[in-house]
Amino acid sequence: MTAPVFLVEEDALTGVFPGTVFPLDGPEGRHAVSVRRLRVGEEIGLTDGQGTGVFGTVAAVEGKDRLDVAVTSVRSEPQPEPRITVVQALPKGDRGEVAVETMTETGVDAIVPWSASRCITQWKGDRGLKSLGKWRATAREAGKQSRRLRFPDVAEPMTTRQVAGLLSGAAFAAVLHEEGHSAALATAELPATGDIVLVVGPEGGVSPEELAAFAEAGARPYRLGASVLRTSTAGTAAAALLLGRTGRWS
Repeated sequence: MTAPVFLVEEDALTGVFPGTVFPLDGPEGRHAVSVRRLRVGEEIGLTDGQGTGVFGTVAAVEGKDRLDVAVTSVRSEPQPEPRITVVQALPKGDRGEVAVETMTETGVDAIVPWSASRCITQWKGDRGLKSLGKWRATAREAGKQSRRLRFPDVAEPMTTRQVAGLLSGAAFAAVLHEEGHSAALATAELPATGDIVLVVGPEGGVSPEELAAFAEAGARPYRLGASVLRTSTAGTAAAALLLGRTGRWS
């Protein structure tokens, strides 16, 4: 198995190089020592979630919430091309966290919560802030679990008008839509660079008004296949297809 990965503060790994001894403490240190029970000599990875990672072995364990990492290698991942953003309509219950988790594991670069007109769930006030916090925490944990060095950005929730603005600047913009006239995403012409933005509608579907607004912004409707996927799984399936077709999974 690959070494477990723990998250450190942004810029914390600046100046770290092979031969450095890096202290891991706080909540992540506690998780490494008290939950994962890492011991001296075991392999470990650290990342800032922004593309930088260091790898090494546990050099020392102190108490219940601190260990020292003897760094043996440093890796930096550039921004991937093309960049894949999924605009995710708000699902019911905890299916939003399921969508975020699987999209993160798959390799999506950014996730945008969308308050579509047919969403049963609507984020408002403290509930909205709490839900956004859950999505972001899920992305962090899934990023660590899948050994990513660059975690997806989970944006502030957007309205339909804001999503249309995002689509207008994309190199390729698609709305996942199951109607018969939709083109197949599997055969769409894709850019080698720039932003690919996918819109995943709610269980009730994307409304005609929303489709019209997105079409005006340059987004066409596309279908994945013969079956209709739930909103919490469609983004993951579409992202996997595009990651394979663009060569990012090669």
